[in-house]
Amino acid sequence: MTKHLPNAITLFNLFCGCCAIVSILGGDILTAVGWLAAAAVADFADGAVARALHVQSPIGIQLDSLADMVSFGVAPGAMLFMLLNQAFMPEGPAWQAFPGQAVVFEAPPWQAFPGFVLSVFSGLRLAKFNIDTRQTKHFLGLATPACTILVAGLALVVHFDSFGLGGILLQPWLLYVMIALLSGLLVSEIPMFSLKISGLRWKGNEIKFIFAAVSLLLVFVLGWAAPAAVILLYLLVNLIIYFTSGKTST
Repeated sequence: MTKHLPNAITLFNLFCGCCAIVSILGGDILTAVGWLAAAAVADFADGAVARALHVQSPIGIQLDSLADMVSFGVAPGAMLFMLLNQAFMPEGPAWQAFPGQAVVFEAPPWQAFPGFVLSVFSGLRLAKFNIDTRQTKHFLGLATPACTILVAGLALVVHFDSFGLGGILLQPWLLYVMIALLSGLLVSEIPMFSLKISGLRWKGNEIKFIFAAVSLLLVFVLGWAAPAAVILLYLLVNLIIYFTSGKTST
């Protein structure tokens, strides 16, 4: 039973991703974010449990990528599809549905389907990651969970109209630019530090501890807008490190 525990956690990640997609297409963004948060916890836990129990296996690696493709590949693409759908059909189905009333899609605008371009590039990134032996202590390109947090965070900003930014983010051209930039970052060769802290020692974790403290502050200050702000800050820090030194912390 012990050797199957990490795979069971990975499959729970997959289950959460499926539930998140149903919630997204049903117009329930808050429930979708809850499922994705559970998927992210499972994605972190399966590897930690496998290492702790010394039961890492090839099938676990494959299951992890398959689960991530659903939770952090298809799900954010569906979110962008919904945002574009709302942008082109402001009077049609949107995030907010009346309680008990299903959101029915009748001929969604074709302009909304490019949202799933992000899913395509997420699949490409995950395939590259599986055969790339360089990404042990840091990532090359934006990791799919971080990308999903950013997209979900922007969807929350639209849902709550945080700081009056909801209408601005629903500009179709801005959403298309966002899709293009995120897709490019997913498969880029830009080094990005891992958010996983290796031990509690300061040395070697300086930038991660500082980033965690600033992120916590943003949560208290920005509320629902914090997830998007945290990942944007993460991207900014990594880009500054890359363009100033060409290196990143590990």
